[in-house]
Amino acid sequence: MIDGVRRPNRCLADHDNDSANMLKAPVDRLAEAFARRLHQRVRTELSGYAPDEALSNEALIAEQYRGIRPAPGYPACPDHRVKRQMFEVLKAAEIGMGLTESLAMTPAASVSGFYLAHPEARYFNVGRIGDDQVADWAKRTGMDEGEARRALATVV
Repeated sequence: MIDGVRRPNRCLADHDNDSANMLKAPVDRLAEAFARRLHQRVRTELSGYAPDEALSNEALIAEQYRGIRPAPGYPACPDHRVKRQMFEVLKAAEIGMGLTESLAMTPAASVSGFYLAHPEARYFNVGRIGDDQVADWAKRTGMDEGEARRALATVV
């Protein structure tokens, strides 16, 4: 406990996993809520491609708005490596965000993604891909096939 507040890292140092988990859960939810709110502001104010959007909470939860926000590492965008360039361009380190060796974001309650505004944009899963597709993608990105397989491990 520091200044009367339990900090997640301190809880972990104390081997107090229950307290650490109790602190992490709301922080993760707040990060996701902020990402959803920012997406709503982009749609209605900042980019303004949906200025008259007036959706109920139920409609927002059902994602009945225009556009999507896929994220690296998720089914529609399985390659995490793009986060390196994303973090560099956004200067994420300046606000304390980083990437682990396996490209997980730090702090753990971080979110990243792309906003796509097209009215026909939909979430989708990239299914299993064949060896020929891996070889082609490796060639086009300048990777060896082993690196390409690691980058696309969830779909190979």
